[in-house]
Amino acid sequence: MSIPRLKSYLSIFATVLVLGQAVSAQAAELPDFTQLVEQASPAVVNISTTQKLPDRKVSNQMPDLEGLPPALREFFERGMPQQRSPRGDRQREAQSLGSGFIISPDGYILTNNHVIADADEILVRLADRSELKAKLIGTDPRSDVALLKIEGKDLPVLKLGKSQDLKAGQWVVAIGSPFGFDHTVTQGIVSAIGRSLPNENYVPFIQTDVPINPGNSGGPLFNLNGEVVGINSQIYTRSGGFMGVSFAIPIDVAMDVSNQLKSGGKVSRGWLGVVIQEVNKDLAESFGLEKPAGALVAQIQDDGPAAKGGLQVGDVILSMNGQPIVMSADLPHLVGALKAGAKANLEVIREGKRKNVELTVGAIPEEGKELDAKAKSGVEGSSNRLGVSVAELTDEQKKANDLKGGVVIKDVQDGPASLIGLQPGDVITHLNNQAIGSTKEFTEIAKALPKNRSVSMRVLRQGRASFITFKLAE
Repeated sequence: MSIPRLKSYLSIFATVLVLGQAVSAQAAELPDFTQLVEQASPAVVNISTTQKLPDRKVSNQMPDLEGLPPALREFFERGMPQQRSPRGDRQREAQSLGSGFIISPDGYILTNNHVIADADEILVRLADRSELKAKLIGTDPRSDVALLKIEGKDLPVLKLGKSQDLKAGQWVVAIGSPFGFDHTVTQGIVSAIGRSLPNENYVPFIQTDVPINPGNSGGPLFNLNGEVVGINSQIYTRSGGFMGVSFAIPIDVAMDVSNQLKSGGKVSRGWLGVVIQEVNKDLAESFGLEKPAGALVAQIQDDGPAAKGGLQVGDVILSMNGQPIVMSADLPHLVGALKAGAKANLEVIREGKRKNVELTVGAIPEEGKELDAKAKSGVEGSSNRLGVSVAELTDEQKKANDLKGGVVIKDVQDGPASLIGLQPGDVITHLNNQAIGSTKEFTEIAKALPKNRSVSMRVLRQGRASFITFKLAE
């Protein structure tokens, strides 16, 4: 063999050896989940429920199947109800499937509220395939957590971790029953923490890319130490299937809910009595903020904790008890974690200046009773360069909307008001960070509005307040 060819073979061999070592090193760095799964699986359970649906009247008239071919007759007979009451009623049942996990040796189980919602019977299937009826201890729809209890002792339990220690990029593992396949294991990483979802204001969700499918709901999410850090709750999807974005309830939140359900049967959360909104770039400019951040107070409940503590409409809340409010959704998470009677120290921006407001947190009312007011239109008033005709509020309108001042829009012409979506019946309470007391004040403030700069306006529509921004051209 020639020396050049020998050198070529040696070079190829060296390359293969280096690649093999690289692959081996990479494999050594990947986590091995086998021990975690072996230890945790016995405490993960399958949950099925039965719901009795309203009776449906079934006709007593049996179709005449004589004369049909045997195959067709058998097909129709299989589809006909087999049992009937004397009145001809038939009872139907609906079943759902989910997951859960045991948190105490005497049989307490955590799962999602939506897994057992409206169930008449809850069955828990353990790892040894035995099935037990579960008692519902309590549910909390706001956090989507439910606490169940089965009879037993010395049951396998899972170790609980601290979700507050999670960081984006960490490996996590889910065990559950997707599509009824018990103890299915999937893995991924933490994509983000503290996520807020629409209509889920009190849970700072853990976002992961762990494959989650129907039946995984209520199952545990583990860190690499085999500790539960969350309850798999929902996915974001446009196809109906998993698309790489799933959400879990932090175990810290779930255990707080569980302990309250166990001790009192219900959950108490802190409440300020405000409606807040996000601070975008234009609002930040109009309020004199350096950057878009915080929670803008758009509405305050009369006689609520915020009103009693001196918080005002137009305040931008930057932090609570030293914890920064970056997105407006951060505030409900922090407030909801407090108990009624706790103190909350808020750092706010008010009229361009920083100010501290200390107030006592209240207990959140029942759903649907947080804020309730209605706006009405009034009598013709003054016109202005915004392109609206406004009117004074009557005493009845002020009382109905819990207002001390403001004007109501009677008519909208072509102009800035039309472009930003104002409508007749809208009530304007603030313009350019100034409270409106009358149509005269509104017109004077409108005349002095700056050009080519973001201007804020607080609008009340059907009882709900929000700040909007606009710019007046030269």
